[in-house]
Amino acid sequence: MADEPRSGCPINLAVEVLGDKWSLVIIRDMMFGNRRHFRELLAGSEEGIASNILAARLGRLTEQGLVSRAPDPTHRQKVTYSLTEPAIQLVPVLAALGAWGRRHLPATPALAVRAELLENGGPSLWAEFMAELRELHLGIPRPAGAPSVLGRLRDAYRAELARGPAAGPGTA
Repeated sequence: MADEPRSGCPINLAVEVLGDKWSLVIIRDMMFGNRRHFRELLAGSEEGIASNILAARLGRLTEQGLVSRAPDPTHRQKVTYSLTEPAIQLVPVLAALGAWGRRHLPATPALAVRAELLENGGPSLWAEFMAELRELHLGIPRPAGAPSVLGRLRDAYRAELARGPAAGPGTA
């Protein structure tokens, strides 16, 4: 961090890194939407993040070690963003935030279904999801034949969308 933290309290320190309006939403989109390029993050933002804000937050997340960036081997003008291990370890935090939001705020069914699956799956599902994210973002192989948690979450979301207009677009 460029600035001195206000205190050494672990909650304060985490909020100083993740407490702005967009950082967790960008990490969410990278986790649950597997969005890895700037344009994918921008176009897929249900919340309508502005391109300058996205660029600034990606730079900040990179500086803080939550996201890495590397040249995209398929296109010399593109960069691929990846979650780092500290960001992957936010899965339980996002699961808890999603569960809280689902219970206490007016979430739509399609946007809440993944939060519900993560809440019900608990720590064992979170561990499977983190292993899958490590494979996707860090290149660390999962055990052969391990089921795709990302696939389950995506399928549940699509099924909820297919149920009707009350479900609405977006990500958990």
